[in-house]
Amino acid sequence: MTTIKSILIGPRITEKAAIASESGVYVFNVATDATKNEVKKEIKRIYKVDPIKVNVVNSKGKKTFIKGKRGSKKDTRKAYVYLKDGDKINVI
Repeated sequence: MTTIKSILIGPRITEKAAIASESGVYVFNVATDATKNEVKKEIKRIYKVDPIKVNVVNSKGKKTFIKGKRGSKKDTRKAYVYLKDGDKINVI
């Protein structure tokens, strides 16, 4: 179980996320072991809105090759938070 403070890492600020936020879908970077219910509770606690649903997506880190050494970037996880019409989250 993850501690409450480390579930939400922060909002994901991308062009795709900005377009999605116009239709009530907000994207957050979350801990790699966070569950949908934990994310939902944390959104309720921090932003005082009730999400309709939460989808979680795992993203595998990219392979890198720097100065002759192979490596990879870390794996990430993002959560898509769906809100009902009229609810907003001010992420910026």
